[in-house]
Amino acid sequence: MPHEYHTRRRVEFSDTDMAGIVHFSRFFVFMETAEHEFLRSLGTSVTTEWNGDIVSWPRLAASCEYLKPAKFEDELDIQLTVHRKGTKSLTYRFVFTKGDVDIAWGKLSVVCCICNPGEKVRAIPIPDYIADHIEEAPHTELDG
Repeated sequence: MPHEYHTRRRVEFSDTDMAGIVHFSRFFVFMETAEHEFLRSLGTSVTTEWNGDIVSWPRLAASCEYLKPAKFEDELDIQLTVHRKGTKSLTYRFVFTKGDVDIAWGKLSVVCCICNPGEKVRAIPIPDYIADHIEEAPHTELDG
């Protein structure tokens, strides 16, 4: 069962700010894109239909720590790790690197919900068809 996913992304001009470096907000887009790719790799999506309901993953928290600048046309490696797998939620950790250099570290916590139009959004246990394919990564004493 996967607890890790890797992808790459080339920095586009639209990702940069007036200083020519990746704008801080773009890292959140990069994290979300990696999450969507991860879910698709498991045969599901960030929004799916299950038992006649729309299942989606609203955000609980998102953060990013910026270590080094990335610039236009840099190719970033993005490692997504399932840091925590709860009954209803997942917390992902992201490491952005360029070569051997860490560029940024991110974290995204999401909750599995029924999101039917016209109804109140409600958290549900992660359906087995998804949960059975996701494993929490092994933790080290450095994990917080």
